[in-house]
Amino acid sequence: MAGKFHLGWFGCFQSVQFDTPFSTTASPFDGGFYVEMAQTLERAGFDYLLLEDTLMVPDLIGGSFDAALKRGNMAPKHDPVPLSAILGAATRHLGIVATMSTTFYPPFMLARVAATLDHLTGGRFGWNVVTSAEDAAAQNFGMDKMIEHDRRYDIAEEFMEVVQRLWSSWDPDALVADYDSGTYIAPGKVRAINFEGEFFRSRGPLNTLPPLRGRPVIVQAGGSPKGRSFAARHADSIITVAKGIDKMRAYRDDVRARAESFGRKPDDIKILFVVNPIVAETTEEAHARKTRIQESDRYIEETLLLVSSITDIDLSQFSLDEPLPPGLTTNGEQTALDAFTQSGSRKPLRELAQQGINNSIEFVGTPDEVADEMGAVMDEVGGDGFLISSGPLGPSRRYLNDITDGLVPALQRRGLVRTSYDHDHFIDNLLEF
Repeated sequence: MAGKFHLGWFGCFQSVQFDTPFSTTASPFDGGFYVEMAQTLERAGFDYLLLEDTLMVPDLIGGSFDAALKRGNMAPKHDPVPLSAILGAATRHLGIVATMSTTFYPPFMLARVAATLDHLTGGRFGWNVVTSAEDAAAQNFGMDKMIEHDRRYDIAEEFMEVVQRLWSSWDPDALVADYDSGTYIAPGKVRAINFEGEFFRSRGPLNTLPPLRGRPVIVQAGGSPKGRSFAARHADSIITVAKGIDKMRAYRDDVRARAESFGRKPDDIKILFVVNPIVAETTEEAHARKTRIQESDRYIEETLLLVSSITDIDLSQFSLDEPLPPGLTTNGEQTALDAFTQSGSRKPLRELAQQGINNSIEFVGTPDEVADEMGAVMDEVGGDGFLISSGPLGPSRRYLNDITDGLVPALQRRGLVRTSYDHDHFIDNLLEF
């Protein structure tokens, strides 16, 4: 049986469920729903809650904002940075990961806000590094279209160098607050970085204390060859969708080999595969629930909206009953496109939509059945854990409780996930096993 593995939760693209029999009535916009979610995840021993973000309102479907806004798809959503501070104050152990883009943030501003949040959360802040992908987002920042995919990663590499130099511009022992000498910051412990690169210039130093452990936890979702190398070089945790055990194993082996080539210890990177488990009291009930959800028109519509938004491809132009045309390409999220199309599968679009995008492998059954299957998958993949996603319909209290009060106890009984936190800092809990 597999050893312990990690669990994260993907705070995803949709607003909370509002039009199902088990809708969540709490408003997500005062932060209360997410505070409740974070506290529930902490009670269940999750490593982290990742707050996804995009920077636009989609209008690909029919050239109008209405299709996306009708379903709360991609918008409305608050900025994850201030939300992270609220969630950090409401929890004691859970890692809080906010998404911030290297394409649109200035390095100094990001380095400062990340350091601030790391202190406010007591060393529990994480940065989900994204390069962004959508033309609509680029146009919100004065561009005509999004920068080319590989070029975005070139920019991100230099961005990482700048922010790390800024975080290192203070020595760990710079703050002395010595009463007798009247010295708050020791002389010579803080210095300019005077960085000049191809894309960025920054004088430095950072004007706040660096993160408690030198940098926040870095999370990344590298899927393309360029993205995998970036993640292998920088990330403490990688999130990914890889369809099926063989692709999951191949992805993990590839990233670990890349990490080793950069002089890193592969075990220092925890790869979490995105999954959307469906559990119920009986096997039959779980499969019936899966069928009801995935064959509904609403589920198909939500999936197509989501994939269209992040790939910049209007999937509504294609027939649901025919395969997608071969050779689709995007300057958006190529990994998402590959995962959705299943690398050129000739399945009808309807079937692809029913299978969803955020599901590396299907887990359906009772909590005990799914726990056994998750352990078996980790045995075969050699992996580090799972990132739970609520799927295209968005988060709800019901689904959250299915996982935290049904599935997690079954995993704990098998010794597969933690029952308590042994460390104060996010990175220490992440590296514990």
